[in-house]
Amino acid sequence: MASAAEQDIRDTLPDGLGAAIRDTAEEIAALLHPDTDMTRPIPGSEWNVGEAAAHLAQANELMADVAAGHARRYGDGTPQSLAAANERALAEFDERGAEPLAAMIVAQAAAYLKAVRDSTADETVLTPLGPMSPAVLGSYLLTHMLGHGYDLARALGRPHMINRARVELTLPFMLTAMPRVTDTARTTGLTACYAIRLWGGTRFGVTVADSAVSVDAQPPTRPDCTIATEPVTFLLMALGRRNQWHAMARGHILTWGRKPWLAPRFPSLFTAP
Repeated sequence: MASAAEQDIRDTLPDGLGAAIRDTAEEIAALLHPDTDMTRPIPGSEWNVGEAAAHLAQANELMADVAAGHARRYGDGTPQSLAAANERALAEFDERGAEPLAAMIVAQAAAYLKAVRDSTADETVLTPLGPMSPAVLGSYLLTHMLGHGYDLARALGRPHMINRARVELTLPFMLTAMPRVTDTARTTGLTACYAIRLWGGTRFGVTVADSAVSVDAQPPTRPDCTIATEPVTFLLMALGRRNQWHAMARGHILTWGRKPWLAPRFPSLFTAP
C-alpha cells in the first residue's frame, strides 16, 4: 500500500514520473562504481565521464532547489546561455569522484521528489528554461538525466536507460520547451505545419510561422508533413544524440504528406538545451 508521501507525489506528478526519476538516478549511479575511469571521454562531447557526472549532480541539485521554491539564476533561458552557465558551474565544482557523484545524483533526485511532495500542486516555478509547473519540471529533470545518462552509458560501454515509457514521460517538457529553444535563424521565412507521431504513443502538432513556433497537444487535421518515429530515436534526436539520416536509413523514421521534403528540416529548427 502506498505511503502518504508516495500518494502526494502521484497526485502531483503524471503516473510513473516519480518512479522514473528515482529509478533513472539509481541506474546512472550504478554506472559510477569505484573503479570507473572518470577521465574517459564522452563520445561527441567535450566532457569526460567525471565532468558529465558532476554536471548531473549539479543539475539535479538545481532542479531540486527550484522545485522547493528557491530562486536560482542560471543563464537567460537560451540554450547558449545554459551551456555557458554549465561550464562556469563545472569550473567552480571540483568533485570528480565516482562514488560521491553517484550519491549526489541519487540524493538530489530524491530531494526534488520531496520538494514536490511538500509544495502546492499547481504552483508555477521559474526554471532555467522559463516558468513551468512542478510536473513539467519533473519531466525536464527526467529528460536531462536520460540524455546525460545515455552519454555515460555509451562512454562506459553499458546499456542505456532510455525506453518507450520514459520517453513518453519526457514529452510534457519537450512540448513546453520546443518554442523556447527555436533557432530563429532557421525558421525565418518558413511556414509549415507538422504532425509528429511516436510509434504506439503520443501524437502532437508543430506549426512554424516565420520566427514563431507553436506546439499543440493535438496534431493538425491537414499537416504539410507527418513524421512518425520510434520513441527512443525521437528523444535521442531531440537531444542531439542521434543523426536523423542514420535513423532514417535504419527505418526508425517515416515521413509523408503534401510536403514531405519539409521533414529533414524539422530537427534543425531547434537547439537542444
